[in-house]
Amino acid sequence: MKKKMCLLTLAAFVLGVVPFQVVPLMSPLCAFADSFNMKPGAWELTYTSTSSGTTFPPEMLEKMPPERRAKLEEAMKARSGQPKTRIHKGCITQTDLDQNKFLKAEGEKETDCAVKVLTKSTTKLVMERSCPAHGANFKISVDVKTPETVVGTIDGSVGSGQMHTDVKGQWLGESCDEIKDRH
Repeated sequence: MKKKMCLLTLAAFVLGVVPFQVVPLMSPLCAFADSFNMKPGAWELTYTSTSSGTTFPPEMLEKMPPERRAKLEEAMKARSGQPKTRIHKGCITQTDLDQNKFLKAEGEKETDCAVKVLTKSTTKLVMERSCPAHGANFKISVDVKTPETVVGTIDGSVGSGQMHTDVKGQWLGESCDEIKDRH
């Protein structure tokens, strides 16, 4: 529906029926008129991450006592390049899908990060996420294989380190009754 309305308005503009002042008002609607083809409901997302370097914001490291900082840096160095997998069950609403908010980090507040959608279709979403408070910048790519399965990647920097994450998602069902994380 949104896509059809967008195309009709742009056609009317080209034909001179709609004044040019209306076109900027249509840009949010027209930019990403396709709905992302994932089912809302309960999802299980599996994240497999590798990192290198120090993946903590410098400000956080500066506030740590030297012994604690040294232990943390040593642990990060030992883990560097080693994959770590975690599984997260969450409830993804249609609003989350429409507003591209379904891959938020646990505990992330609405105002923590700025998101810029680079491309979006019914089966692919590519966006950048910048989280200055955490010293983090990411490029996120998600592909819908079926409305019930997705795969994606998250690449970026955190502090002075680099991270790569592979994401696999499986729809569990419509009901989120047993899911604690409701985004």
